Amino acid sequence: MSNIRILIIEDEIIIAEDIAAMLTNLGYDVLEIIGHSQKAIDFLSENNPDLVLCDINIKGPNDGIQVVEFINNKKKIPFIYLTSLSDKDTLDRAKKTLPYGYIIKPFDEKDLLSAIEMALYKFHQEMEYYEITKAKLDSLITNSPLTDSEFEIVLLMIKGYNNEQIGKKLFISVNTVKYHIKKILDKFDALHRGDIMQKILLQWMGN
Repeated sequence: MSNIRILIIEDEIIIAEDIAAMLTNLGYDVLEIIGHSQKAIDFLSENNPDLVLCDINIKGPNDGIQVVEFINNKKKIPFIYLTSLSDKDTLDRAKKTLPYGYIIKPFDEKDLLSAIEMALYKFHQEMEYYEITKAKLDSLITNSPLTDSEFEIVLLMIKGYNNEQIGKKLFISVNTVKYHIKKILDKFDALHRGDIMQKILLQWMGN
């Protein structure tokens, strides 16, 4: 299990369901499928996926590029555009949002996996540029501070490690990793890993 939660913003339901099936087969968690721009913005206002797959041409008052602009203005979430060949003006607008990747339709599971892995790698590399100390993380917590083990796990989460990879790195069982992560989520008052990433990026590093 990758523990990576992905939001699909795509208004063609057959394509969206195909993408969801591919993601599930690859071991990712599909957080939601949304086919309307305003519903996507509303959802993103309340939720923090680990990655967003966003079609450029979607239903609603805004297109996919404007949804991504909302993400960039409010949050720090990696996103990949799903698109057919578009006109130059549209592509120029898309480039200005600094996407973590593009997937040209039609695509297969291999294309999807490559794009996701590259996007997540780039995002986690960016996270590593920040000097993350235990004291700074503890400043985001309202109750007891992180233990040394919990701090190690948070650092590995920031690098994109899943539960199995964390266990192998620290020589502990997956169940022990899950136990620590549950404690970490409680301390950050978070439901998912993505919520912790947002707290670090927005409350400490600044938007």
